[in-house]
Amino acid sequence: MTIYFYVEREKPYGCFSNFSPHGFILDELYWATSEHYFQAQKFVDTLYLEKVRQTKTPSYAANMGRDRSLPLRPDWDRVKDNVMRAGVLQKFKTHTDIREILLSTGDELLVENSPIDYYWGCGKDGSGKNKLGQILVEVREIFRNGNLSFCAIEKR
Repeated sequence: MTIYFYVEREKPYGCFSNFSPHGFILDELYWATSEHYFQAQKFVDTLYLEKVRQTKTPSYAANMGRDRSLPLRPDWDRVKDNVMRAGVLQKFKTHTDIREILLSTGDELLVENSPIDYYWGCGKDGSGKNKLGQILVEVREIFRNGNLSFCAIEKR
């Protein structure tokens, strides 16, 4: 069986969304959502990182992170998967309730059912890469194996 998720309000798997309200501390800063963390990392070493971090909603963070008039870090394409992995891992490390939901998925395929995102999700026609779903499966394995020291993530 495949488990699809997309909207953070959907029970029980909405917590897999980067928009779910499960904050955490990473890089010595508090992040309201993993979306805030991910989008802000596009602007490391600029004032925009803090502006994204402090936005009121993950939608605002996403909009700001997608604004190509802002100075995107030059290595973004190389590091974006590891940035996502770091944020998702920390989110599930921090919140035992959603970690249990993730672990309860067994060996099922996890798919972000985004009709518009063909990289992080499956896209409208299902042909997307589903990178977020793949990262969630990786994080599930990390917890299953008790390898919580998985910190060798290149974010910079």
